[in-house]
Amino acid sequence: MTDHARELPWISRNAWVQRHRVWLSGAAHAALFAAAWLLAFALAYNFKRSPSLGAPFRWLKSWLWPVEAPTEVFDWFTEFCLPLMVPVVAIKLTAFVLMGLHRGSWRYVSLRDVFRVVTAAWWGFFGIFILYYGLLNLQRLGLPAVFDARFPDSVFLLDFGGTVALVCGARLAVRLYHEEVRPPAEGTVPKLLILGAGNAGENAVREIQRMPVERYRVVGFLDDDASKHGQQIHGIDVLGPIEDVKRFADEYAVDELLIAMPSASRERLRRVVELCEGTNLRFKTLPALTDLLTGRATVKEIRDVDINDLLGRPPVRLDDDQIAAFIRGRVVMVTGAGGSIGSEMCRQIARFEPRQLLLVEQAEPSLFQIDCELRRSFPAIDLVPSIADIADRGRIETLFRRYQPSAVFHAAAHKHVPMMELNPGEALKNNIRGTRTVADAAHAAGVDKFVMISTDKAVNPTSIMGCSKRVAEMYIQGLSARSKTQFVTVRFGNVLGSSGSVIPIFREQIARGGPVTVTHPEMVRYFMTIPEAAQLVLQAASMGRGGEIFVLDMGEQVKIVDLAREMITLSGFRPDVDIRIVFTGLRPGEKLYEELAIDGENVARTAHPKIGIWQNVPVDWDTTVRQIDALLADADRLDRVEARRRLKEIVPEFYLEPPAPPPLTAAAPAPADVAASPAKVAPA
Repeated sequence: MTDHARELPWISRNAWVQRHRVWLSGAAHAALFAAAWLLAFALAYNFKRSPSLGAPFRWLKSWLWPVEAPTEVFDWFTEFCLPLMVPVVAIKLTAFVLMGLHRGSWRYVSLRDVFRVVTAAWWGFFGIFILYYGLLNLQRLGLPAVFDARFPDSVFLLDFGGTVALVCGARLAVRLYHEEVRPPAEGTVPKLLILGAGNAGENAVREIQRMPVERYRVVGFLDDDASKHGQQIHGIDVLGPIEDVKRFADEYAVDELLIAMPSASRERLRRVVELCEGTNLRFKTLPALTDLLTGRATVKEIRDVDINDLLGRPPVRLDDDQIAAFIRGRVVMVTGAGGSIGSEMCRQIARFEPRQLLLVEQAEPSLFQIDCELRRSFPAIDLVPSIADIADRGRIETLFRRYQPSAVFHAAAHKHVPMMELNPGEALKNNIRGTRTVADAAHAAGVDKFVMISTDKAVNPTSIMGCSKRVAEMYIQGLSARSKTQFVTVRFGNVLGSSGSVIPIFREQIARGGPVTVTHPEMVRYFMTIPEAAQLVLQAASMGRGGEIFVLDMGEQVKIVDLAREMITLSGFRPDVDIRIVFTGLRPGEKLYEELAIDGENVARTAHPKIGIWQNVPVDWDTTVRQIDALLADADRLDRVEARRRLKEIVPEFYLEPPAPPPLTAAAPAPADVAASPAKVAPA
């Protein structure tokens, strides 16, 4: 339904009204113009008797006003107002139509609309002025006179002011109706406190007031600019600084916070969350400033604050020309195309217009999903969804022969650390044999570039998963020295929201009402967003010349227990009060911290500030291949202990057993008030 149809709620569902809304708008304007013209004369003559004017229209007086009244009470009406009504309204309508005001939405009237109304009224005033004095001077042209007297010139100014007042007033009345006389949403309307009294906050209030039902009741603004304190924005007070958010939230019984600071840093957002820890507030935010500026989002798209908003980093700056030269017009293959990283790689690659994009994936549902998404978003790209196991040599070689890709992004892998400790043979077959199969096929097919996506867990590995990825790296580097294909590897840490990662697990635990399980209070990890990781992989791939292991800048490590507390707080609950945090101890193969830094002694810098090259020691190719062959031959028969021992022979820095962690801090007991009350469940 259009905005025009919603302007008059009592007829908003009338299809005829929707089809004829422009004509109805014109009729409403005509009525307002006529009323302004009549009011101008009434004010000019002070609503009293006018002098005897004697004119050819006097007979209309007795017909329009048959009631007994003092003689010539309405002379000004019959002599001037009524005869000029039709041409005056026509002139005004012409001016308003030429300025497009008959199509303007009354519900969303703004200062710009007021300015346009004033401009159109001025042109109307000018046209009426010319008409009147033209009629007065008909005798000079030898024509019969229409008037034998003149009305006061003040009528013109009064009509101008009345036109502006009535037209703007009618539009404002419609807007006020929708903003003030709104039905409340079902249930209790939450009280909202807005952080940020700038343009974003002001726009947010306007959008909230325009909602068809009252979904929020704004109680005030908070802003660190002291000059704004005590002011009002749309009738809502600026209460004080953001540092006092907890006090004002308690004082006004606030239910939700809206962070209206699109350009605020992640550190600033995390500070706000820390200030509100221990409350039951829900957090809302506005779209990112870049999305607002580019038009991809609007202020009214208020959404929940996500942990990505706190852990994400500024947008990555890419050399698009370099990446485009690497991708555009090529046949590109992505293995693991349905996974978290693989699917994002496909989205990023599609932006640079490859000639053909091969989606290789073992899981049929994941492949179907990313294929449908890409066909919607990039209909011009030739997509080839291919179900295949990367360890199936015959199937992989067939795909290379049939489609002849010139670039391969190898993202397929088993990555869950504890699961691979329980299933060591599958880690060896998928991560080592699968990588070797795809790499050998790329070498035989003469592929220009092969990019393997690796992990920070391959650095001084303590798990079978991490060590299997390190062995795959070693094979890729050795093959690069013997092939025309440029083989490069890109390492990075955890990505926010990837399947099986900690954030989806925490989100599910919070939705169930807890407890949230953390392995160790000192556990830390690197995090980056999936799009950032995919973009940097593309950048590193375009830079590689063969044999490099690129390391991505992961920023600062984050304590997992702090991450859990922030996610609980963002969900509107109190850590260790509404939802407990329980420490469970390290799982098999895990270590407290990962080693991935681009400013270490063993990392060389590149032209891109977020990409480094790991300086590794070359290994003997023949020995490595012989050890890998023997390992894979026994993969299905190896238990965890034997698999780790055999991997240690290939990767000397592999820990047979991870270093002992510090003593585990006991989890705090559940508070009495929580134990006695029913469990709360967070909204999904």
